[in-house]
Amino acid sequence: MTTERARRPGPTVRTRVHEVTPSGERAREDRLATEEPLEIRLAWPGAPARRVWVTMRTPGHDFELAAGWLVHEGLASGASIHGVAYCTDVTLEPEEEFNVVTVTLSAPPLRDPGHRHVGQSSGSSACGVCGKDSVTEALAAPAGSRWTGALPTTDVVRRLPDLVRERQSVFDRTGGVHAAALATAGGELLAIREDVGRHNAVDKVTGARVLAGSSPAEACLVVSGRAGFELVQKAIAAGVGSLVAVGAPTSLSVRLAQESGLVLYGFTRPDRCVRYV
Repeated sequence: MTTERARRPGPTVRTRVHEVTPSGERAREDRLATEEPLEIRLAWPGAPARRVWVTMRTPGHDFELAAGWLVHEGLASGASIHGVAYCTDVTLEPEEEFNVVTVTLSAPPLRDPGHRHVGQSSGSSACGVCGKDSVTEALAAPAGSRWTGALPTTDVVRRLPDLVRERQSVFDRTGGVHAAALATAGGELLAIREDVGRHNAVDKVTGARVLAGSSPAEACLVVSGRAGFELVQKAIAAGVGSLVAVGAPTSLSVRLAQESGLVLYGFTRPDRCVRYV
């Protein structure tokens, strides 16, 4: 008897749709952005792997997502991440095979994961702070070194969203994902990632830098949607100097940016941007 191995999920899936327009109805093939759960487990010397988070994400760059999430949560530094691998637990169902990732640290986490990060902790693809246990904890400014390098000029800021949009291949096929990118003060894109969850896309960008042995701290983080509070938190934790959003910020995101010295832009397009901090 042979056991069929699970097929690694891709970022898009095919589907049949019926498109209705003023000229009539037609059946055609379309593509959807894939959304599946990812369970992140954490292990370190003397401690067996344990679940610390479950999120809904677009498959792809899963190791980066896990690494970036740990950094943003203040549980690990890039230097302490010893390895990342898909879990090979024999009790996993076939559909779980590529949806469970274990991050191994070379030392205990920077802080005790505590009850907030165990058991049934989970989040949707829409929110990056759903697991917070209290309002105080959610509003606390994350630890992170303040960026002291150059920042992009407003001319560069206004160009950044279009530069990111040109490289959104999954969005081109589905129209259903967010994007995040890390950029230098001169507008060079160092990393760009897409995901159904805007916070996951940011985690993937930070994770890409960390797993490559580079610092996630840079002049600018660019996001394709609004500047939600959770994105400002992650930007500060990564140590970036500015956050450029296509959409609007919220009152809490502006407040946190002001308190943390993060330069925040919203409503960014080629002919306009709004600076809040």
